[in-house]
Amino acid sequence: MLESLWNELWGFIYKYFWEPMFTRSGYNPINTLVYALMLGFGAIYTYRYILKPLKIKIDRTLFIAVTLMVVFGSTVRALVDGGILPQNPLILTPGIFFTTFFIMLPAIVLDAKLKTYPKLTFGWGALLALWANYLLVTHAKSWEPYGLTLLHTFVSWIPALLIYKYRPFDRLYLYAVLAHLYDMGSTVVAIHFYGYREVHWLENILVQHFGAYFYYPWITFILVIVYYGLQKLIDDEEERRLWYLMVYVLGLGPAIRDPAQLVLQIGG
Repeated sequence: MLESLWNELWGFIYKYFWEPMFTRSGYNPINTLVYALMLGFGAIYTYRYILKPLKIKIDRTLFIAVTLMVVFGSTVRALVDGGILPQNPLILTPGIFFTTFFIMLPAIVLDAKLKTYPKLTFGWGALLALWANYLLVTHAKSWEPYGLTLLHTFVSWIPALLIYKYRPFDRLYLYAVLAHLYDMGSTVVAIHFYGYREVHWLENILVQHFGAYFYYPWITFILVIVYYGLQKLIDDEEERRLWYLMVYVLGLGPAIRDPAQLVLQIGG
């Protein structure tokens, strides 16, 4: 009885969580929901029990620190896909998020305790990011995909920056918007020019029907809804900025990883 129950449970975990990590088969409704809940609870826990007690504000400085963490983690993820680093649950999605967090946490805590923040955090994050990108550069096979990604990104940034100039919104959310536009550029290039497939189940359906460039109106619509939704639902400005940071990370992570996979010529 217990063995049968365990086999069924393991079969469920294997199908929806374990196998997708190693086969790059992508996200499904089950693991998408679970990972979203984990991200939400993780963000709340980090804010209430780490950032607030350490008196670390959610501002541009923290965004930079998180950027270094994401560059490290996302590049490592691409290096695993490229066979440069071995497959290990700790450096596959979603394990890489936890690994990166716990690698950076001691630096942030020590920084706050020594009242040197953000010097140690920036230094440690920059060192990790440089190491990962050194491996990327030394194993790169073609930089053409990066050029196409940057072209798409800069073109899409122009209207976003013009909107921000003439109808300003929270600057921290602007960073999130720019990160997602970078992600859109890398995704469009990967799918449209190199034959990759979308790993997120809903977006995969939309891309199959409308093409890769449908990303731009689709994600823009979501970003607008999320911004005004957060404005209405969360009164506390600091907590609201925490969710801006989460939106930023969700965009920047794949925006860093996807071009890295392309320059390593990893098959889609």
